[in-house]
Amino acid sequence: MRVYNTLTRQKEEFKPIDENEIKIYVCGPTVYNYFHIGNARPFVVFDTLRRYLEYRGNRVKFVQNFTDVDDKIIAKAREDGVSATEVGEKYIEAYYEDAAALNVKKASVHPRVTENIDEIIALIETLEKKGYAYESDGDVYFSTQKFEEYGKLSGQNPEDLEVGARVDLNEQKRNPLDFALWKRRKNEDEIAWESPWGLGRPGWHIECSAMSKKYLADTIDIHAGGQDLTFPHHENEIAQSEAANGRPFANYWMHNGYITTDNEKMSKSKGNFFTVRDILRDYDGEVIRFFLLSGHYRSPINFSRELMEQSEAGLARMYNAKNTLEHLIEKGRDEFTEREKASLKELDAYRTQFIAAMDDDLNTADAIAAIFELISAINGEIKDGASKDYASGALALLTELASTLGLLEKEENVKDGDEDEELRALAEERQRAREAKDFARADEIRDMLKSRGVTLKDTPQGVQIIKEH
Repeated sequence: MRVYNTLTRQKEEFKPIDENEIKIYVCGPTVYNYFHIGNARPFVVFDTLRRYLEYRGNRVKFVQNFTDVDDKIIAKAREDGVSATEVGEKYIEAYYEDAAALNVKKASVHPRVTENIDEIIALIETLEKKGYAYESDGDVYFSTQKFEEYGKLSGQNPEDLEVGARVDLNEQKRNPLDFALWKRRKNEDEIAWESPWGLGRPGWHIECSAMSKKYLADTIDIHAGGQDLTFPHHENEIAQSEAANGRPFANYWMHNGYITTDNEKMSKSKGNFFTVRDILRDYDGEVIRFFLLSGHYRSPINFSRELMEQSEAGLARMYNAKNTLEHLIEKGRDEFTEREKASLKELDAYRTQFIAAMDDDLNTADAIAAIFELISAINGEIKDGASKDYASGALALLTELASTLGLLEKEENVKDGDEDEELRALAEERQRAREAKDFARADEIRDMLKSRGVTLKDTPQGVQIIKEH
C-alpha cells in the first residue's frame, strides 16, 4: 500500500513499525456542539483506512480523542448555565449517536483530555526541563525558536508564518508563534486543575501529544486529521512531541481535503453550515458516508443536495443488487451450473481491482467504481435467474468489498420472523388481485406498503419484498 505523506509531500510505501500492530492516532472532536459535515469527513475517511488495513489482515490500534476542555466548551457552559463537564458529556454522547449513523466504528480507545491531566502535566514538565517551555504569569508556552525543525510539516518558514487560527499574539509570549501548553485560570467558573504553575488547564495542542504517547507510543505509524489541522495543530504536536521524546512523532501524516457547500466555504454567517444531525433528517447516514467516500480523500469535495441525491441513487443501486441476490438465495435454482462456476470465479478480478484502488493512497472513488463494475457483471449473469450457489457467492463478494468501505450494513430484505406474516399476506393478496385483474386493489396494497417503507419487486422467481433504508 502507498499513502501520501504530508511530511514528505509524496506517496510512499506504507511500512508499519510493528508488523503485529499498526498504531494510528486521529484527532477527534472538540465537544461543544454537534459535529458538522466537514468534521465528518476525517471520521469517515480514517475509519475506512482502519477498516481496509484490518481487511488486509492487520491488527490496528486506533486512537481518537475527545477534547472535553477548551475555551469553546467553557463559553458553551456559561451560555447554557451548566458545567463544562455536562457540556462535554452531552456532545460526546451525541458524537457516538451521529458517528454510528455514519457506520463509523468506535476507536480502540477514545481518551478524554480530562482523564489525562497527569500525563499532560508530566509532558509539559519534561519540555520545561529540556528548555523548550517557559512559564509566564501562570501560563506555560512552547518556544518554537528552540525547535529547529518547526514548520517542516506545513512546509513553511517560521519567519514567514503569520499568526493563524488559535495562535494568539500577546505580551506574555517571547515570540508570536509560541503556543500555550498550560493556561492559568482566569475566572472562578473555569474548570481547572492544580499544577506546578498554579490552577489552570491544558492548551489545545499538548493534549494529543500526551494521549498519543500514553495509548500508542513515542513514535506511531500514522497521524491523521483534516487539512485544516496541518498548521498550527499538527505542526505544534510534532514540535512538542519530538522535543520531549527525542525521536520522530509519526512516520506518516495523512490529511483529508476541505468540504465546500454549494461551491462556497462553509460558514455559519452564510447559513451554509450543516451539522450531520441536520443532514440526517433528510438523508440516511450511509448516504452521507457514500457521499464522503465518492471523491478521493485528499481532494476538495462539494456538499450539495444534487450530489447527495446522486449518492442516494448510487447507494440504492448497491442495495438493489444485494436485495436481488438475497432473494435468489431463497428462491433461485438448486443446480449450480459449470458456466455459473466459471462466471463466479471471474468475479475475483473485481476484488483485485478494488484492492489496487485502495492500495493507491486509499482511492475510495475508484474502489466504489470497482464495486459498480462488479454489480454490472453480476446483473448480466442473473438477468434470467440464477442458482442459489451463484447468488450466495456473488453476494459474499459484494458485501466483502462494500463492508470494507462501511457500506451495505443495513438489513433490507424481509426475512421470516419479523413482521413478515402480515407483509407476505399483503403481497400474496396483491398478486391474487392482479391475477383477477382487480388492479385498483393491487395498486391500493402497493401504495399501502410503500407508505410503510416497503417495496414489492416482481421477479422471475416471484415477488421480492424490500424494506427501504
